[in-house]
Amino acid sequence: MLSVRGGCARNRNGLGAGFIEHEHEHEHECECECECGWVGESPRINFSIDKLVAALGINDMMTPETLDELITDPPAKVVEAVSRTEGDILVLGAGGKMGFHFCRMIQRALQSLQRNDDVIAVSRFSSPDAKASFDRHQIPTHSADLSDPLQVAAVPEAGDVFFLAGVKFGTADNSELLHRMNVRVPQLVAERYASSRIVALSTGCVYSFTTPESGGSREGDPTDPPGAYAASCLQREQAFMEASERHGTRTALVRLNYSIDLRYGVLVDLAQKILDEQPVDLTTGYVNVIWQGDAVSQIIRCLDHAASPPWIVNITSPETFQTRELATRFGRRLGKEPKFVGQEEPECWLSNSAQATKLFGTPSVGIDQMIDWIADWLRTGGATLGKPTHFQVRDGNY
Repeated sequence: MLSVRGGCARNRNGLGAGFIEHEHEHEHECECECECGWVGESPRINFSIDKLVAALGINDMMTPETLDELITDPPAKVVEAVSRTEGDILVLGAGGKMGFHFCRMIQRALQSLQRNDDVIAVSRFSSPDAKASFDRHQIPTHSADLSDPLQVAAVPEAGDVFFLAGVKFGTADNSELLHRMNVRVPQLVAERYASSRIVALSTGCVYSFTTPESGGSREGDPTDPPGAYAASCLQREQAFMEASERHGTRTALVRLNYSIDLRYGVLVDLAQKILDEQPVDLTTGYVNVIWQGDAVSQIIRCLDHAASPPWIVNITSPETFQTRELATRFGRRLGKEPKFVGQEEPECWLSNSAQATKLFGTPSVGIDQMIDWIADWLRTGGATLGKPTHFQVRDGNY
């Protein structure tokens, strides 16, 4: 049976109350880094996935489709944020790993409000398969190459825009692609939607490296990262900042790392290495991770904080996790002894999410739940996207 554990700050669908318990593998509460690799302590819930599935009205076995429904169940605060929007909502770059979940959560929020407005998914949609999930849920799609000014001009108007477009992998030797997608596209979109509210996705990789003892980089900390990819992400942010300065565009810039689904993400990378009996690289010794449903819900709620000049926020876990400890825990769950290579470097990309946690609360899904759920998903043959995060890469080139 899949077991669900995690910190929960809400009690919806009859869940939460009665299930909350504090769990830690040590007797003390970790307020700083200790040998176990945990930084901080959060409440945990512990209940079977069967109860969660039943509470959400899902009666089938867990499948990619039912997993999507779990991830996109809109919290009450998301519904409130969507209630303050008017007209259709655009999601640009919806063909990526998070795009469908954004669209589906917004759609479900609109439906709960009995609104007739649409969330419109915009991407290249180069194949019918790319649109299948959207079509299945009757989410309108618009095919466009956002690097083409004429096609950007033809994208529908909207008062609220989520910008998810960008490129990362395969760009180490393709500077033209990196500039076109991560710099030119934001410039075009920022001008096209100068009178809208924009929430633009960025990355925690824009920061300089920091130590786990620091608690992670805060929004005002230095942004001098290594590598062409991170530099292009800073230029993406700059494009939105400059447009906001020119036009007064209300904008939120979201620095995210790392979002977790059962089918991809840092935790899936680690678990898959252990299942395949491959060594885990410890060079990046610490990470932040956040459940995709929590990441999407928090990013949607950033609409209320969009401002000129742009508002910047880190979205990730309140805790910092040690790579070695995560791999060890997966090994116990999967019945395999992890193999390790490399030594932990003293610094890496880490973000401090104190601002987001204060505004949006503790993520509803904690690390215990993610580890248990991913281990069971992979052990029972659950599909993955086959897209490693390459979180161990430290030179900023992908």
